[in-house]
Amino acid sequence: MRAVLGIALAVTVAELAGFSLTASITGGLAALLALFTVTDATVRGQAVTTLLLPLAGFPVLALATLLHDHTLLRDGAFLLVVLCGVYARRWGPRGHALGIFAFMNFFSTQFLHALPGQLPELYAAVAIALAAAGTVRFVLWPIERRTPPPAAPAPLPGKGLARITTRQAIQATAACAVALGIGQVLSEERWYWAVGTTWWIFVNTVSRGETLVRGFRRFLGTLLGIAVGMVVAIPLHGAPLPTALLVAVCVFGIFYTAPLSYSWMMLAVTVMAGLLYGLLGVLDPALLVLRLEETVVGAVCAALAVLLILPVTTHAINDAWIQRALRAVHAATAASERRLAGDETADPTPHVAELDLLLGRVRLSVAPLVHPLSPFRERKGRARRVLALLDECAAEVRGLASVAADPDASHDARLAAACWRVETAVERLTSPGGTRPAPAAEPEPAAHPAPAALGHVSGLERLLAALDEPLRTPPGSLLVRS
Repeated sequence: MRAVLGIALAVTVAELAGFSLTASITGGLAALLALFTVTDATVRGQAVTTLLLPLAGFPVLALATLLHDHTLLRDGAFLLVVLCGVYARRWGPRGHALGIFAFMNFFSTQFLHALPGQLPELYAAVAIALAAAGTVRFVLWPIERRTPPPAAPAPLPGKGLARITTRQAIQATAACAVALGIGQVLSEERWYWAVGTTWWIFVNTVSRGETLVRGFRRFLGTLLGIAVGMVVAIPLHGAPLPTALLVAVCVFGIFYTAPLSYSWMMLAVTVMAGLLYGLLGVLDPALLVLRLEETVVGAVCAALAVLLILPVTTHAINDAWIQRALRAVHAATAASERRLAGDETADPTPHVAELDLLLGRVRLSVAPLVHPLSPFRERKGRARRVLALLDECAAEVRGLASVAADPDASHDARLAAACWRVETAVERLTSPGGTRPAPAAEPEPAAHPAPAALGHVSGLERLLAALDEPLRTPPGSLLVRS
């Protein structure tokens, strides 16, 4: 609802200012991007990123309009924007948002056929849109001040071609170059849909498995969206009021379904694009069919790029995220043990929060293996078992941390030994060539009942021992060993 309000405010102000339809749509898209892509962990960070968006968008907007009639220079500039936009992801959420904003400013000028003479108006519309989006986000409806979003896990390390963002920048640029060429063969006016498809398939993906699944979901969502557009958008013939209301519904659908289903989000995006084409007076069934064809081209180009150019395997990414999750288990356990031993400075809470974030990233990386269409049944079963066991580990870690937070909780001599065994089990699971963890030892009997903390640590021992088989079973084990 906040997104609908922010975008509606941006478009309304642009219309009241007497801007053209092209400028109003440009402003609406800028507000959408500002509300959708800015995901810094703090409100201050989000405000800074929002203020920086014009620095990424305005030069690209000028470049795209000035090169509108110079095909070769325009295509080369677009690919350069793709390369820089993907590479910028190495700087985290801010680089990610600025890269997307730069790309979409180039894309929107192709979508709207903006010309150099419209540049001052486009600048004004984007500035108004960012101000409107910021006003709604930070003043009228400051959701993050009540529920601050958690920080994203740090990117996977690496240098040179070992860095994921470097590989993705090369992959995406190559894929977009091919998509651009084939797209222009299909249509000299609407070729940009193939490039846009390729670009968005690479957003929020790391491994080739994630990219392939995202490409399939984009195609499915576009196909469904075109079917809906045939029934909804075409009969309207661009009527302003009903089109505006349906665009608002689509915006709501985009933001509501984004965390739930990429296919449903793409359905909403495709219907919204059809409605905007209706406003521009160019919508017909042939255009929607062309949209589907360009989507297929973009998806195929992205798939070939991740398979053939510097591939990042699904199992290598699974390995990295699962290892980080296991180390977070150990860090939270060790901090809890120190807290129970009387160290007031030890705090397991940050490690528990990190573990929750890392488990979300593990689910995302493992998603291709557990996808319903995945043909690898054994790997699918092992992946599901790993996810279930890691979730149980997280539950034990949360329980241990809550006990450690109790000032009346007691420390047991057996707790230190159990925590040491957890550390050893994690080390064996995450070290190349590590030996299998020994079976979890039962705590030695004592005259007094075992503390609750010991029960949680003993549970972790059993779960880590159970993780050994699904993580290491060849072929295609979830943890890759060099």
